[in-house]
Amino acid sequence: MTHRDIYLSFFMFTTDLRPADPEYTKVVVRHIRELKRLGYRGFDLPVHPDPTVLDHRDEVESYVGLKRALDAAGLDDVGFTTNVATLRTFDPTSPYEQQREIALDYLKSRVDITAALGGDVMAGPIVFPYNQFPTTDFGEPIWSDALQDWLPPRYANAQPVLDRLGSYAADRGVRLAIEPVDHWEQPAPNQVEDVLRFLDGVPSRQVGVCVDSAHVVLGSSGPEVFQQAVREAADTGRLNYVQISPPDRGAVRDSWIPWEVFLNTVIPRYQGPLLIEIFNAIPDFLTTLRLTRRTFWVPGEDEPVAGTPDAYTVAAESIEELEKQLTRVHRKDNALEGHR
Repeated sequence: MTHRDIYLSFFMFTTDLRPADPEYTKVVVRHIRELKRLGYRGFDLPVHPDPTVLDHRDEVESYVGLKRALDAAGLDDVGFTTNVATLRTFDPTSPYEQQREIALDYLKSRVDITAALGGDVMAGPIVFPYNQFPTTDFGEPIWSDALQDWLPPRYANAQPVLDRLGSYAADRGVRLAIEPVDHWEQPAPNQVEDVLRFLDGVPSRQVGVCVDSAHVVLGSSGPEVFQQAVREAADTGRLNYVQISPPDRGAVRDSWIPWEVFLNTVIPRYQGPLLIEIFNAIPDFLTTLRLTRRTFWVPGEDEPVAGTPDAYTVAAESIEELEKQLTRVHRKDNALEGHR
């Protein structure tokens, strides 16, 4: 066994914790208790966005209540991080100052929610609106060279917003981890180095990068560039979160994760928890991720499906596989030390 804390994303079950619903809170408690028994030390909780809400105070209060309920259920020792995404309504890259201010207020509320949950990391695609692709005024998609020409002024619009957000987050003990997402899901940023170049214009060191194995495989240039980017992120204090996710966003066991390259690159440079992120084939992901595999059915919520593993089994096999791979890295490091 390693001494690395391993978290699980609640994307296995939902994108909406419904914090104001006491009955669903009971479901959340049941999941956490079962998964804690499997060895998970914490969880990444999705903070559901509502583009119709501009005053976020009630949202924040609902998560305060959720944390109170989790503590009352004896789960006060569980760690939490949050997953947050920007939307077209809350767009830090907007050319309009008023919309950027609306985006900043939205992101500040998500920092408040993270702090209310006792979390110290807020991660996700928080620069460009997630899963929104730019078009010309005539509705033509913008790609390749045209996209690369379109991006710089939008990045420049967002840099002061993220810098101000970083200062706000620092006062609340929350680090921000911008997640580069592969080009299948969003136009930018797609690679770790894309985020680092964006951060060149963000003075706040509270703002960093989230490295996800799935996006590394699907959207990066190659192992050499990846290794250089992770070294730079770590050396500049910007490596704020690491996620383990297969390219198909499914089960970790027997997946196409490049374990040796990925773990040997991040483990010596990152001391925080490792998040296993599995996107179950629940309705919210079917369109955005175009999932074709069967759903991992959830005990206590779904009828068992013959020949299909349940969510708890997938979670158990995933943490077992990650522990095994971490042990291999640890043994290899010890063997190298022994030869020096």
